[in-house]
Amino acid sequence: MMKSLWMMPLILAGTAIPGLAQEGHAASGPLTVEFGLMFWTVVVFVALLLVLKRFAYPALLGAVEARERALQEQLDAAERNRAESEALLAEHKKLLAEARTQAHALLVEARGTAEKERALAMEKTLQEQQQLLERARRDIVAERDRAIAELRREAVELSLAAASKLIGERLTSETDRKLVQEYLSRLDVRN
Repeated sequence: MMKSLWMMPLILAGTAIPGLAQEGHAASGPLTVEFGLMFWTVVVFVALLLVLKRFAYPALLGAVEARERALQEQLDAAERNRAESEALLAEHKKLLAEARTQAHALLVEARGTAEKERALAMEKTLQEQQQLLERARRDIVAERDRAIAELRREAVELSLAAASKLIGERLTSETDRKLVQEYLSRLDVRN
């Protein structure tokens, strides 16, 4: 950039040389080249260029370089943030996948546990049902035996009462009762 600024006075001087050749003509107009005006324009331009180079360009270049550094830092920070966000996203996806796997495992375990509990409850219910049936059968057998014993006792009493009416006297001896009970026992064996 500096070379192009130094080339500018040479270009202006090159355009001024044809004007020197024509300076002998007294015609003036907007397109005529005057050497004096051109000289002072070049001198002012070079002086302005030197002042700008000495005072303004370092400040401008410093501001441009600072802006460039700030932009580069922002780009680097953006790249770091992007990489960090990608890492966080990958970690989030990993954690989400682990959570889904754990949830699925818990669901499978819960189903298995529920199935086991249901099977245990069913088995316990069946055992209780069997126990109730056995108890009911025992109770029925006991009641039947009590009823049969009661019927036998009453049958003995009725037989003795009938026999005493037939005989006309009361049979109360223990031997008579045993005799009737043996007779009824033989009847049970036949049936």
